[in-house]
Amino acid sequence: MPDTALKAQTADRVRSIAAALEEEIVLGWLLPRERLVEEDLAERLGVKRHVVREALAELERVGLVERIPNRGAVVRLLDPAEVRQIYSVREALETLAAEQIPLPVAPEVLAPLRALQQLHAEAVAVGDARGAFRANMRFHETLFRACGNPHLVELIQGLAQKVHGARSITAASPEHLALARDEHAAMVEALAAGDRPRLVALCRQHLGPSRDAYIAAVE
Repeated sequence: MPDTALKAQTADRVRSIAAALEEEIVLGWLLPRERLVEEDLAERLGVKRHVVREALAELERVGLVERIPNRGAVVRLLDPAEVRQIYSVREALETLAAEQIPLPVAPEVLAPLRALQQLHAEAVAVGDARGAFRANMRFHETLFRACGNPHLVELIQGLAQKVHGARSITAASPEHLALARDEHAAMVEALAAGDRPRLVALCRQHLGPSRDAYIAAVE
């Protein structure tokens, strides 16, 4: 295989492993301060150790993993003050995006959102936490992309990723998943009705449960 093709294949594999580990952190399957042993992860995930090493480096860059002397890589325990600060900025950016979505909303925006909301609801109904997480990510990406400002969307996505570890308390909780499902449905209906104040309020409200549950658990 040519070097360029091999490098591309390795890069794809690294991204895939990083995404899988990120999901496990979000869902609480890998806990804060839990050691991430390259050899064990490589065996479990069926990849070479260097792929795991690069995936962990990627997660370290976005703040989900840290390296501690004499322990190696561990899932990062987020400081409550940092979580409050990031969520404060997220609230400002996400409500700004909601304020900039053109209304009345275009059918090509509303239809995919309805489909993703239904996909999320189906995952919640069968207790598929991983499926619900993926559908949730796609729902919010689609929603905020409708504002038409890709730079704003990029900032929103980056900050959301920084505090993925804070969602470990709620991401697999049936109670919180049901709440997220209902709020997604309300967001779609607010968009369909052209009710911007309701949409903005829902985007602000939607951030609270994961932030508050994590801070209460850590403090």
